[in-house]
Amino acid sequence: MKKLLIASTSKVYGSDFLEYLHDELLIFFKFCKNILFIPYARPSGLTHDQYTEMVSQNFKRINKKIIGLHKFKNKKKALSDCEAIFVGGGNTFVLLNQLIELELIDTLKNVINSGTPYLGTSAGANICGPSISTTNDMPIVNPINLQSLKILPFNINSHYLDPIQSSKHMGETRETRIKEFHSLNDETVIGLREGSYLMVIGEKVILKGELNARIFKKFNNPYEIPPETDLSYIT
Repeated sequence: MKKLLIASTSKVYGSDFLEYLHDELLIFFKFCKNILFIPYARPSGLTHDQYTEMVSQNFKRINKKIIGLHKFKNKKKALSDCEAIFVGGGNTFVLLNQLIELELIDTLKNVINSGTPYLGTSAGANICGPSISTTNDMPIVNPINLQSLKILPFNINSHYLDPIQSSKHMGETRETRIKEFHSLNDETVIGLREGSYLMVIGEKVILKGELNARIFKKFNNPYEIPPETDLSYIT
């Protein structure tokens, strides 16, 4: 049975890394001592070692040991044998490109579907849908395709921002960009605002946090759903 915690961000304004998820993580990783960390998204260009060390220091708060996947020679076996997985934020294109080059997509998908707990924040959340086409990141590398894990039937737009009516910014809003996506693609998109996350147990998907999420379906007007809504019906 699948067990995922998929969060828009690893850090909300005014708090430390994963602090807003502290209580949830204590429950989510209750039966795990060691967590395999996938550092490939490399936020701000951090090295894999730097990123892993930063995460390791923060997970000491819940008495969990972080082990970086990049340290293993046989990465497929490391994924298959691990107790739990965390994929952090950064650049989604960089993350997906590395997973493809290392031929880890199928292994990661199989491990998640077999029930290994998976925590994904930001880029780690974006790869759970059919594709990464609705990420906000710049394509600083060029993966051979944009198809991702397909663990969820819908795409995710992490860090979703609402239009600011008084803003003089002339660029496109997130909503406009997602509408552009739907002019050529069919997948539903979930706009996850900061501090929002999805709890996935089996086939049940529940919106958590304090804010609504925004749902974008092709040929339909966007609509809001409140926390504790079951999203299992969305395809």
